[in-house]
Amino acid sequence: MSVQCNSYEKTIIVKKKILFVCVENSNRSQMSQAFAKIHGGNEVEVFSAGSKPSGIINPKAIAAMKELDYDLSKHNSKSLEEVKAHAPFDAVVTMGCGDVCPWMPAKKFVDWQIPDPRNMNEEDFREVRDLIEEKVKELLLQIKQSL
Repeated sequence: MSVQCNSYEKTIIVKKKILFVCVENSNRSQMSQAFAKIHGGNEVEVFSAGSKPSGIINPKAIAAMKELDYDLSKHNSKSLEEVKAHAPFDAVVTMGCGDVCPWMPAKKFVDWQIPDPRNMNEEDFREVRDLIEEKVKELLLQIKQSL
């Protein structure tokens, strides 16, 4: 009697986890999270939080991302406490919170010096949005190369 076995190759994809942090979690970190989802696709699991979350997403950020066909109104402003269950992260990116950003377990820490666009006019807000997109693309490339 002969037994024939079919072998199946299993590919396990481990998503890289990224956390974006700013003070209010209403502008920069939210747009960063959106761009990481857009450009990182299924290769990343992305979170955002604030050291002192405002509880709302800035309508200017929603409008700026809507111009790129992304609905930021579905996001929620969250505290670091709310995302710490997802730690450790492959990368934690802080933006403008300085010493107010508490430590989170991560393999890589990055601090982006990006101005808070909260009170900017539309044109300047778009420039910050576009800067964030470029920085997110660079980060995703670095993470991909470290695999």
